[in-house]
Amino acid sequence: MNPVNRLCSAEVVHLSRQTKSNRFGPVEHCTIDGKYGDALIILHIRSEEKQTQNMLRVGARAGRPLRQAAASGLTGSRFRSQKISRPLVSRVFMSVGPQGGQESEYHKQGASSHPLRRQWTTGVGIAVASSALLLSGLTGYYLGIANPPEPAVTSTTPLNEFPAPCHDTSSSNIQGAVEEFIGILGKDNVISDKEALAPYSTSEWSSYSPSKTEVSSVVVCPSTTKEVSRVMEICHRRRLPVTAYAGGTSLEGHFAPTRGGVCVDFQGMDQILTVHKDDLDVVVQPAVQWEVLNEELAKDGLFFPPDPGPGAMIGGMVGTGCSGTNAYHYGTMRDWVLSLTVVLADGTIIKTRQRPRKSSAGYDLTRIFIGSEGTLGLVTEATLKLAVKPMNEAVAVASFPSVHDAASCVSEVVKKGVNIAAVELLDDVQMKCINTSQTTSRSWDEAPTLFFKFSGAPGEVKEKISIVQELAENANKKTFTFARNSEEVGELWSARKVALWSILQMKQQPTDHVWTTDVAVPMSRLPDIIEQTREEISASGLLGGIVGHVGDGNFHAMLLFNDDQRQVAEGVVHNMVKRAVEMEGTVTGEHGVGMVKRDYLEHEVGKTTVDTMRRFKQALDPLCLLNCDKVVRVQVPKQGEVPEW
Repeated sequence: MNPVNRLCSAEVVHLSRQTKSNRFGPVEHCTIDGKYGDALIILHIRSEEKQTQNMLRVGARAGRPLRQAAASGLTGSRFRSQKISRPLVSRVFMSVGPQGGQESEYHKQGASSHPLRRQWTTGVGIAVASSALLLSGLTGYYLGIANPPEPAVTSTTPLNEFPAPCHDTSSSNIQGAVEEFIGILGKDNVISDKEALAPYSTSEWSSYSPSKTEVSSVVVCPSTTKEVSRVMEICHRRRLPVTAYAGGTSLEGHFAPTRGGVCVDFQGMDQILTVHKDDLDVVVQPAVQWEVLNEELAKDGLFFPPDPGPGAMIGGMVGTGCSGTNAYHYGTMRDWVLSLTVVLADGTIIKTRQRPRKSSAGYDLTRIFIGSEGTLGLVTEATLKLAVKPMNEAVAVASFPSVHDAASCVSEVVKKGVNIAAVELLDDVQMKCINTSQTTSRSWDEAPTLFFKFSGAPGEVKEKISIVQELAENANKKTFTFARNSEEVGELWSARKVALWSILQMKQQPTDHVWTTDVAVPMSRLPDIIEQTREEISASGLLGGIVGHVGDGNFHAMLLFNDDQRQVAEGVVHNMVKRAVEMEGTVTGEHGVGMVKRDYLEHEVGKTTVDTMRRFKQALDPLCLLNCDKVVRVQVPKQGEVPEW
């Protein structure tokens, strides 16, 4: 690229993001007038009284015209930003090259025939241009040196004040980064083949459908924290957006690369690093699957309680703050993470805390990163708490005439203080899907069904089953079955774990989609929201099952639809989320926000709370490189893009 062209396409971004004059108002947007080699950077300043333009001419006359290009998407922005700093002034005005050689070339061509004849044929024109350049330099000096930048004075960042992301995903920048990545990771760990990139954008079960342009340009596979840090240093320097990828099991569009750029695939970081048996904790890398971890821990009589969908990995589990069927008794991912090693957007490596079970030292950075969905940093190691594996487990299954009867049974179990390990609800549609798909080894009663899990000493478990059976009788149960050995435990519980796969088996066409989403409400409102959602699904004509963690008020809807029915599915999900918020619930109990739920967050927690989250994002990732567009918006949406509440 022409050096002057490179200057004007890169440095003007800094101008637009760092220049602000109190006497004129904030920079609204900037353009480059590159006619015939002179780069005229025009900063469009908004004033309450009038529109003004502050012009900076940079670069010597080049041998060929510069591209005329918009340097940022900041039109209409009102964000607060810094004034021109000394380093910036130096970079811009020291970049003005010598003009002598080009002047000679100009005269050789003949002034009368050159396109710039009227502008540059006389010494007066040259003098005027030189004066303008000097004046611009003095103005820059005043803004950056004599009038120092003001610190931000607000505690939050409203959406219209967030600096618009300025990424460089040009082919030349990507190619340069690829060469650097290969130098660090080796050629086998850098993927740029277009066909190989597609799976890193979405999955068969994701509720977000990315556009054709939402695909990474390159995938890198580091194996150490240091390599991740070096990758981020390159991306930060080159302004490349970054998306993290682990198991790919998330559901709300968490790993869709909305800005393209670089995907960091953690497949090479799948090691269980250290098991501290006496301390009941373990240190793992992000691509460790929770099932694999528990297989290893079982050798020492230990286990890690959070149990989301099959194939989920620790990195993604931290990112979404997931839970699973064990959440009723053991809590969520937030309760089982002691410490994290995180690589920040500029490559800085931090460790959030040490290994003790409790600490009151400083801010709880660990919990800030849990549920952040890769928007604040990349988790490269996690220290997890462990539990002693129960000496005995049992499962009981009870079917009921209605969801209300099943929920009534759970309510009585909770009121009686029966200490059960888990309780799950599958509605009649979901049970029918399991039978039809034959994803388990047995046939089930196609009615709303509760799955209970018990743990403890054999006598204790037997007593709990007896109490629950009696309470089920009082709630009009249809059937009640309990496991008599470990094989039956696995068989009975399998129906709950294959719920999603059974819906996928019901596809009529390969192009059909499954939308899996969740909300959570106070437990007393769970029967109401489930029944209302079931009625709407039935009226919509879609096939949809309900799966609920009824012990903590969380349930999932799994909708099967084709391309023509997508708008119908969106309406069902929208109304389901709205009901949850109106019932003082949450837009997501365990799946996370991703792309799909971000516009609902403000209705749940309020605008100022979301603005505070956006300030966290701005503080830790000021260039908005990490998983841009997830959790909170960073650019004002287009008209009609956000569904009406």
